[in-house]
Order: sequence, then C-alpha cells, then structure tokens
Amino acid sequence: MTGAERQAFEWECTRLIALYANLNDAHRWADIVALYHPDGLMTRPTAPGDEIRGHAAILAAFEARAPRTTRHVCANVVIDVADENTATGHCAMLLFVENRPPLVGSFDDRFVRHDGQWRFLERRGSLTFSA
Repeated sequence: MTGAERQAFEWECTRLIALYANLNDAHRWADIVALYHPDGLMTRPTAPGDEIRGHAAILAAFEARAPRTTRHVCANVVIDVADENTATGHCAMLLFVENRPPLVGSFDDRFVRHDGQWRFLERRGSLTFSA
C-alpha cells in the first residue's frame, strides 16, 4: 500500500468517528447502524461489558434510549491501518448530556472494509471519569 493510500484509509476511518458522533446527536439511529459491518459489535461507554452485536440489535439499543439532547466531542483520533482492509483506532470522547455533568471516556475501534466501504467491526466505549 502506498503512503497516499494509507492516508486515505486513515481519513476514511477518522471520518466514520466524526460522522458517528454527529449522527448520534441528531438521533439518526438507522444511519449510525449503517456505519457498522453487519456483524458489528458495540459497547457503550456507560456499559462497556454489555456487548451489542449485529445491525438489528444495535438499532434496537439506540431506539430503546430515552430521548435526550446530547453533544459528543471526539478528539485525539489515532488510526493504525494494518492493511487494505483492516485498521484500528482510538479516540477520546467527551459527552455532554442536557442537565447532567459531562462524561469523559474513549472509544477503541476496529475497522474493516466491507463492500468497498470502511465500517466499524467493533466500537468499544469506556469511561475515564465523570465530572
């Protein structure tokens, strides 16, 4: 893989992280699910031990969430491309929820190219602390 290809893959994975945050704040659950591989796995930062796997289960988990106003901020994104079809990533996450103290955590991601598109294979959230 060339340096330009590696940078393009890093950018596509970084974009998925930002898009996920924006779609989450907009409550666009089906669009978030589409960012996952069909067998993708998710854990929420507030429940890192509870694995949610597959499009249907991930969608159901988001739809079961009580309505709330949020702002997710992801930073310090580092993507490591293993090859043309797999990569890993890490980012810091700050979550602001209406009328609650902010939460500070992170996401550890595994990415895979599926049908020519980068998707989350795993998205594992964890909390560092809450304010």
